[in-house]
Amino acid sequence: MSAKSKGYTLIIVLMCAFALTIYGAYSPARKAQKQQIVCVKFKNGVENKAVEQHMNDFAALKHEIPQIVNYTSGKTILPNQAVSDYDVVHYLTFQSEADIKLFENSPAYKQFMDQHKGIWEKTLIVNADIRQ
Repeated sequence: MSAKSKGYTLIIVLMCAFALTIYGAYSPARKAQKQQIVCVKFKNGVENKAVEQHMNDFAALKHEIPQIVNYTSGKTILPNQAVSDYDVVHYLTFQSEADIKLFENSPAYKQFMDQHKGIWEKTLIVNADIRQ
Protein backbone atom coordinates (compact mmCIF):
# COMPACT_ATOMS: atom_id res chain seq x y z
CA MET A 1 0.00 0.00 0.00
CA SER A 2 1.45 3.34 -0.99
CA ALA A 3 1.95 6.25 1.38
CA LYS A 4 -0.77 8.20 -0.44
CA SER A 5 -3.30 5.36 0.04
CA LYS A 6 -2.38 5.06 3.71
CA GLY A 7 -2.96 8.79 4.14
CA TYR A 8 -6.41 8.62 2.55
CA THR A 9 -7.29 5.56 4.62
CA LEU A 10 -6.25 7.36 7.81
CA ILE A 11 -8.39 10.38 6.89
CA ILE A 12 -11.42 8.16 6.21
CA VAL A 13 -10.96 6.27 9.48
CA LEU A 14 -10.71 9.54 11.44
CA MET A 15 -13.82 10.93 9.73
CA CYS A 16 -15.78 7.76 10.54
CA ALA A 17 -14.68 7.93 14.17
CA PHE A 18 -15.74 11.59 14.32
CA ALA A 19 -19.13 10.75 12.72
CA LEU A 20 -19.77 7.96 15.23
CA THR A 21 -18.88 10.28 18.10
CA ILE A 22 -21.28 12.95 16.86
CA TYR A 23 -24.03 10.35 16.31
CA GLY A 24 -23.61 9.05 19.87
CA ALA A 25 -23.68 12.54 21.36
CA TYR A 26 -26.86 13.57 19.57
CA SER A 27 -28.83 10.34 19.45
CA PRO A 28 -32.04 10.69 21.44
CA ALA A 29 -32.22 9.16 24.90
CA ARG A 30 -34.77 6.47 25.62
CA LYS A 31 -38.04 8.15 26.49
CA ALA A 32 -39.92 6.88 29.51
CA GLN A 33 -43.66 6.41 28.98
CA LYS A 34 -44.61 4.29 32.02
CA GLN A 35 -43.76 4.43 35.70
CA GLN A 36 -43.86 2.05 38.62
CA ILE A 37 -43.87 3.18 42.21
CA VAL A 38 -42.98 0.55 44.80
CA CYS A 39 -43.74 1.43 48.44
CA VAL A 40 -42.34 -0.76 51.22
CA LYS A 41 -43.17 -0.92 54.93
CA PHE A 42 -40.58 -2.85 56.93
CA LYS A 43 -41.45 -5.10 59.84
CA ASN A 44 -40.93 -3.69 63.34
CA GLY A 45 -37.42 -4.24 64.60
CA VAL A 46 -35.72 -4.45 61.20
CA GLU A 47 -32.20 -3.05 61.58
CA ASN A 48 -30.99 -0.04 59.58
CA LYS A 49 -28.33 -2.24 58.01
CA ALA A 50 -31.02 -4.48 56.49
CA VAL A 51 -32.92 -1.43 55.21
CA GLU A 52 -29.75 -0.03 53.60
CA GLN A 53 -29.01 -3.41 52.02
CA HIS A 54 -32.57 -3.45 50.63
CA MET A 55 -32.11 0.05 49.17
CA ASN A 56 -28.71 -0.78 47.63
CA ASP A 57 -29.89 -4.07 46.16
CA PHE A 58 -32.97 -2.45 44.61
CA ALA A 59 -30.84 0.36 43.12
CA ALA A 60 -28.47 -2.24 41.63
CA LEU A 61 -31.36 -3.65 39.58
CA LYS A 62 -31.08 -0.64 37.26
CA HIS A 63 -27.70 -1.92 36.11
CA GLU A 64 -28.89 -5.52 35.77
CA ILE A 65 -32.24 -5.05 34.02
CA PRO A 66 -32.05 -3.11 30.73
CA GLN A 67 -35.78 -2.29 30.64
CA ILE A 68 -35.37 0.22 33.49
CA VAL A 69 -34.96 3.67 31.93
CA ASN A 70 -34.49 5.50 35.22
CA TYR A 71 -34.58 4.78 38.94
CA THR A 72 -34.75 6.89 42.09
CA SER A 73 -35.69 6.11 45.68
CA GLY A 74 -35.97 7.57 49.13
CA LYS A 75 -37.35 7.29 52.60
CA THR A 76 -40.83 8.68 53.11
CA ILE A 77 -41.25 11.99 54.90
CA LEU A 78 -44.43 13.40 56.36
CA PRO A 79 -45.18 16.79 57.86
CA ASN A 80 -45.88 17.21 61.56
CA GLN A 81 -44.33 13.87 62.50
CA ALA A 82 -47.32 11.90 61.21
CA VAL A 83 -47.09 8.12 60.98
CA SER A 84 -46.36 6.79 57.50
CA ASP A 85 -47.96 3.70 56.02
CA TYR A 86 -44.68 3.01 54.16
CA ASP A 87 -41.01 3.52 55.00
CA VAL A 88 -39.37 3.77 51.57
CA VAL A 89 -40.41 4.43 47.99
CA HIS A 90 -38.77 3.20 44.78
CA TYR A 91 -39.62 5.07 41.58
CA LEU A 92 -38.87 3.33 38.27
CA THR A 93 -39.56 4.42 34.70
CA PHE A 94 -39.97 2.24 31.62
CA GLN A 95 -40.73 2.69 27.93
CA SER A 96 -43.74 0.37 27.83
CA GLU A 97 -46.02 -1.89 29.85
CA ALA A 98 -44.25 -4.84 28.24
CA ASP A 99 -40.97 -3.57 29.76
CA ILE A 100 -42.62 -3.48 33.20
CA LYS A 101 -43.66 -7.12 32.76
CA LEU A 102 -40.15 -8.08 31.62
CA PHE A 103 -38.75 -6.31 34.71
CA GLU A 104 -41.17 -8.07 37.06
CA ASN A 105 -40.41 -11.47 35.52
CA SER A 106 -36.64 -11.02 35.35
CA PRO A 107 -34.47 -13.42 37.35
CA ALA A 108 -32.67 -10.49 39.04
CA TYR A 109 -35.94 -8.97 40.33
CA LYS A 110 -37.25 -12.35 41.47
CA GLN A 111 -33.99 -12.97 43.33
CA PHE A 112 -34.27 -9.54 44.96
CA MET A 113 -37.84 -10.33 46.06
CA ASP A 114 -36.82 -13.69 47.54
CA GLN A 115 -33.91 -12.14 49.45
CA HIS A 116 -35.81 -9.22 50.94
CA LYS A 117 -39.52 -10.07 51.30
CA GLY A 118 -38.89 -11.53 54.75
CA ILE A 119 -38.26 -8.06 56.21
CA TRP A 120 -41.34 -6.43 54.68
CA GLU A 121 -44.58 -5.96 56.52
CA LYS A 122 -46.39 -4.82 53.37
CA THR A 123 -45.81 -3.39 49.90
CA LEU A 124 -47.79 -1.30 47.44
CA ILE A 125 -47.02 -1.27 43.72
CA VAL A 126 -48.62 1.33 41.45
CA ASN A 127 -48.15 1.37 37.66
CA ALA A 128 -49.11 4.49 35.73
CA ASP A 129 -48.66 6.43 32.50
CA ILE A 130 -46.30 9.40 32.48
CA ARG A 131 -48.08 12.54 31.35
CA GLN A 132 -46.10 14.68 28.97
